[in-house]
Amino acid sequence: MVLDDDVQFDADVDFGFDDDLFGAAFNEDSSASSASWLDDFTIKITQQFSGQINNHSVDIPSLFSFPREAELETNRLGANIRYQNAFAPGWLLQASGQIRSYWKDDYEYEAEGGKIDVEYRVNEFFLQRSFDQHSLKFGRQTVVWGETTGNSVLDIINTTEFRAFPIIDIEDARLNQWLLVWDYFGEDSNFSSFLNIYPEFNPPAVRGSPFFFEPAFNLTDYDRDSGLQFEAGTKWRKSFEGSDISFMAAYLYENQMRFEDPISGIGDAVAQVNDFFLLGFSANRAVGKLLLNFDLAYSHDVQADSFSFPGTASLANPVNLKKDQIGTSFGFEYAISNEQSISLGIQAQKLLDEDEGLLPGQSLINDGVFGSWLVRYSNTLMNSDLVISSTLQGDLNANSLLALLGVDYTVNDNWAVGGQIISITSNDASPLIFFDEDVRLAATLSYSF
Repeated sequence: MVLDDDVQFDADVDFGFDDDLFGAAFNEDSSASSASWLDDFTIKITQQFSGQINNHSVDIPSLFSFPREAELETNRLGANIRYQNAFAPGWLLQASGQIRSYWKDDYEYEAEGGKIDVEYRVNEFFLQRSFDQHSLKFGRQTVVWGETTGNSVLDIINTTEFRAFPIIDIEDARLNQWLLVWDYFGEDSNFSSFLNIYPEFNPPAVRGSPFFFEPAFNLTDYDRDSGLQFEAGTKWRKSFEGSDISFMAAYLYENQMRFEDPISGIGDAVAQVNDFFLLGFSANRAVGKLLLNFDLAYSHDVQADSFSFPGTASLANPVNLKKDQIGTSFGFEYAISNEQSISLGIQAQKLLDEDEGLLPGQSLINDGVFGSWLVRYSNTLMNSDLVISSTLQGDLNANSLLALLGVDYTVNDNWAVGGQIISITSNDASPLIFFDEDVRLAATLSYSF
């Protein structure tokens, strides 16, 4: 209907709109507008028990045999705290940390001479500023390169710390570092660069943990008095329909330190670090419910020989050589249904010209092609309240196998329980020989608010 120009509305007429038409959308509530800053915290309190339950002995051919007795390894109460606050347009503050208290029969309790030990650690603590197509983040954070989840040759920027077998996923063991990260987001491609002026290194295993082995000399931190150290890298990523590709380059320090015996034969071991250059390429391709992943890494001047297995650096007697290394990781992620998924990741690496520079009688621990594979399966049941997961992890030469079965049940919005069973088999060609035939059980009780 078209109204004439002379049509007018009487201001005194009541059109009958109820005040509830828009609810309380325009009502000012002082309590809501000034919400407590405590609402930005998420806290999760967890009690964990785990231990080795299989009495047996491990035989090291031509060396020794030692018993493996069933015992409780972890008995700890912890709190994970997360804070996230978008306090102004374009600004974000995010922080997370953890507190752990180690009780009787926990290996850290025993290492402290029978005293309750409390430990604090800041995981994340960064400030982000976003504007136009740019984002700047400064503080403790994580930079993840590569597409092969959990087993990528490119996921080497942040350091890692494995303390116990109930934590075997790289996502749980990764440590944050102080970084300045700049991201630029284009229409179909983006850049991401980082700068680290205080590179950190994988910490040695904690005394008493399953990964700890008594070294010949005390392991110390790296002496940083030699001068300024930094890490820097950049990545360019382009998106296509159903796929992405990335190219990257970085100047890094190897996360694993190498320890040399003191020259005098007395005192502490001398920690040595090594810088190297990394060139990388990664790609993925989505085909229906299947996502294919591929990573490629070329490393220039890496240490030629060292144990990559966490906590075993003190066992190695590395050949002091630098070599170039080529590595690849590839696999897939498949969504069987909305509730089930499975993934596979295979990592393989090889030193180039591995025999060059070796003295007569010397050999490398990592000779030929070496690497690992990782299979994960997850099934969500009972309206996402029950999650059953399994992990299989082994090396390419079939020298070891770690199998994990986990069950997590959400009781309500606050309470959750979980359990794990872990089985390890190995031969004497793998560092896992020290855990051959081990069977471990773990249980957790969590309260979140």
